[in-house]
Amino acid sequence: MGLEQNYNKQCLDKLIWAMEQLKIEGSSPELPKIAELIVQTMTGPWRYFHTPDHIFEVGGSDDPIEVLAALFHDVVYVQVDQSVNFNLTYYIAPFIRQVGEHLLIRDAEDLPLDQSFEMVRQIFDFAPGQTLSPINGQNEFLSALVASKVLEPLLPLEFLVQIVACIEATIPFRTTTELGSNSDILYQRLKDVCERFQLKLTDNELIETVKRSVRLSNRDVGSFANESAASFLDNTWNLLPETNHYLKNSSSYTISQYRTALQKMEGFMNFIKPEIIFHQFKDDPDELTYKGLVARARKNIEVGRLYLASKLFTIAFLEALSLRFGRVIPVSTLMGEMPTDGFSAVSLVDFLSPPSNPHQPKTELEKTVLTLLDKGRTQSSSYDIKNSPLATYMVQCLGFDQIIYQRNRAQEFFQQKISHEDFLAGIDSDVKKAVTHGIVQLFDSRKAALCQTDGHPLN
Repeated sequence: MGLEQNYNKQCLDKLIWAMEQLKIEGSSPELPKIAELIVQTMTGPWRYFHTPDHIFEVGGSDDPIEVLAALFHDVVYVQVDQSVNFNLTYYIAPFIRQVGEHLLIRDAEDLPLDQSFEMVRQIFDFAPGQTLSPINGQNEFLSALVASKVLEPLLPLEFLVQIVACIEATIPFRTTTELGSNSDILYQRLKDVCERFQLKLTDNELIETVKRSVRLSNRDVGSFANESAASFLDNTWNLLPETNHYLKNSSSYTISQYRTALQKMEGFMNFIKPEIIFHQFKDDPDELTYKGLVARARKNIEVGRLYLASKLFTIAFLEALSLRFGRVIPVSTLMGEMPTDGFSAVSLVDFLSPPSNPHQPKTELEKTVLTLLDKGRTQSSSYDIKNSPLATYMVQCLGFDQIIYQRNRAQEFFQQKISHEDFLAGIDSDVKKAVTHGIVQLFDSRKAALCQTDGHPLN
């Protein structure tokens, strides 16, 4: 069975189970088409993290509303897919229009009378004519709209409201306002929606709906609280090519492109605060569990920041060196190609001697990061090896204090406040000499390989 067929079967099994749990009869003929719609979207060419595996994990296996919400919660991801999947536009186009690169809710006079759309709009507190923002719920709103319209023939509005509420809760990284937490606000919106549409949902059912939404949204960002920093970074590395599509070809992305991808991820790591990642509503999860999630997220974020700073300085150093002979230089030119099945290329680190007196980590954080750089994350990605031998070499030669100092200098280089030669001038001369000599030897090895015919060197 092919991977997509297997995903279709898993998705269909979850749909059938959820409908049985909700005691919905007569839905069977429609469910295979719904499963295919979901899986086709979630297996697009740029999906590395937001895949069927992700939605199956986020949904859990205990609650049918959570399962259904998870299946739909990422079907629209404009930044990743670069568009809305064509098959989904059938459900979206009556309510949304495009102006330039932006998606807008149609003006009130252009919107059809549609109960489920109005329900979704009110749960998200969006207005007719509003421009949708990728960082403020655009993808979640459109995914919830698709879920509502696809499931509308099968489920009563009371169930659709609960599913949409769970999807709304997956809008990430929101801070508490004067109106309360996003869970408090969602609870109030649900009460308003129930009143307007005269839904048969009790207050206890609304509270349970918000608790469901908390469970779902916490699983959605659960990798932040992974017990293993290496697994946390695996997920981070799977996110990078979703919005940096040039990384798909490991042999051709440039040093500058790779550096830009790392910069964006480091910027996010420096912005994010562990307190805004996970949610809690009426002691669900309980205080001990919630504090554990926040504490593990804090630790992983600290690891991620130092890990990315180390890799960013290293790539900045290579970028500065590369500007001595070109402006569009692939990473593989200076580092060597990624090893693949049946092909193992010579790499830069093959020509670097281990430092005679390597710096030792001074804290548990530094020890963790050095191990991750040296031994690697738990898995290689399609565009990058799992360990970072050159960054490891830099840390061993310079120590983390110097790495952080040089990372800050690199920012001036990136912003063109100092030239590449000024940046290089401030770096340890022995390290510069060793890496430069290693690159020359790598080039020489390629020259030697090229200048052979039938296994014999050319004269």
